[in-house]
Amino acid sequence: MTDLKRYPDAAGLVSAVAEAFVARLAEVQAEGRVPSVALTGGTIADEIYRAVAALDSSAVDWTQVDFWWGDERYVAADSSDRNDRGVGRDLLDVVGVDALRVHAMPAADESHADVHAAADAYGEAVRSSGGGAFDLVLLGLGPDGHVASLFPDHPQLDVDDAIALGVTDSPKPPPERITLTFAALNRTRAVWFLVSGDGKADAVARALADVGSVHDTPARGITAPDRTWWLDEAAASKL
Repeated sequence: MTDLKRYPDAAGLVSAVAEAFVARLAEVQAEGRVPSVALTGGTIADEIYRAVAALDSSAVDWTQVDFWWGDERYVAADSSDRNDRGVGRDLLDVVGVDALRVHAMPAADESHADVHAAADAYGEAVRSSGGGAFDLVLLGLGPDGHVASLFPDHPQLDVDDAIALGVTDSPKPPPERITLTFAALNRTRAVWFLVSGDGKADAVARALADVGSVHDTPARGITAPDRTWWLDEAAASKL
């Protein structure tokens, strides 16, 4: 099922997603489970995290949420380029999560031989935690149609027997990254695409078209049964 939610502007999108995010975590906890969420980076995601932190989220026990990442820049742990730095500052450090439930992707200054070994280690961590299934995956969308660090025409698009992979030639700097695969991202109860701005409109249209290639528009490889596109009018302008 694909659900499209459209908002007049980015502010409306941010507010709606923030409230829905808190509600989803509270819903999973009410079922007696620990929510498992794969986070994303990006400008609109960062705004959403700040909005979540500003809400009254007392319905959520933040110490009982597992946080993962869909992708990460393979740089030093203290680099401002890392997605987890912004999420930590804007949300996780504010709401008081359990640090043991924050599963950051490996950094380049840790004891892994290379980005591929680091990706293997993260895949094993996901596999050993509840079978590797998420309750919610958050994804941004690049103007080229990429999601996580799964880029057009890259070999990672065709890998279905791994959870996480190393990327050494990202078209966006820095070149080395770790990404979850389609197989891992699709093992979730829900995927939310968070997309704002007219620069993403063409990619949104290609991702949602009746026909198209995953190699041209990697977002088409997200096939989880429950997919919601959270769009502002600019991003939805070519639908």
